[in-house]
Amino acid sequence: MNWWQILLIVLAAVAAVIIVLVILGKRAQKKQEAQQEQIEAAKQVMSMLIIDKKKLRLKDSGLPQMVIDQTPKLMRRTKLPIVKAKVGPKIMTFIADAAVYELIPVKKEIKATVSGLYIIGAKGIRGSLEPPKKKKESAFNRLLRKGRGEI
Repeated sequence: MNWWQILLIVLAAVAAVIIVLVILGKRAQKKQEAQQEQIEAAKQVMSMLIIDKKKLRLKDSGLPQMVIDQTPKLMRRTKLPIVKAKVGPKIMTFIADAAVYELIPVKKEIKATVSGLYIIGAKGIRGSLEPPKKKKESAFNRLLRKGRGEI
């Protein structure tokens, strides 16, 4: 075999992989859009007192067994942002959106936009919610950002 034949085979394989990834990406995007529409349709605003928030595995989270059974097997091993809150007289367990999780203060009352057991938004009742202070960045990470031209 000549070098150009090997090159053609490799290029064909790379092209096939790219086509497959594009098709799978479009399918995943359509699925996500449909899920986002369902979340938007079922959202409601609740006033809640945040008791605790942690990143836990699904089986350790205290969510109902039905929710755990419906989750895909790969998702069961990942850690999710879990929030325990008092809504009215009941203490409930919620899954928070990753962006909202950082804003949620512990031992404070908030108005949260909730869709089922999923917190998709949060507002402070008494004042606004402040994002947590960022940790000091290491010198190595600063150099990496500087090298990428982000500074």
